[in-house]
Amino acid sequence: MNIAFLAHDRKKDLMVQLCFAYKSILEKHTLCATNTTGKLISEATGMPVTLYLHANQGGAQQIGARISYNEIDLVIFLCDPKNKNGFDDVNSIERLCDQYQIPFATNIATAEVLILGLARGDLDYREYLRKK
Repeated sequence: MNIAFLAHDRKKDLMVQLCFAYKSILEKHTLCATNTTGKLISEATGMPVTLYLHANQGGAQQIGARISYNEIDLVIFLCDPKNKNGFDDVNSIERLCDQYQIPFATNIATAEVLILGLARGDLDYREYLRKK
């Protein structure tokens, strides 16, 4: 599965903790992220992460394009609800995930549920959808 990670600045440490905690699951998949988030994940876990531009330089749009081409199977975008200006990218990614039936988490609780579901095989249907 192809998993995309994005995080607002105040949620980057939480994203790293999530990826470290679930490394045994995530390392079996292909990971990509916006630049800073991806670097932090890779440095903390040793997992390879394909890096896109910083979010404010178009990284979220690059991930959005991969979603549009049905190349992403799961998106975790940890949002800071106190960041009043940071929701244009979240809303855009959310709409794309809805359009292409891609599981999408914006908080740690939902992210954990999706990662555990990934380990159980609950998201295997994405393999079929990606081949369409």
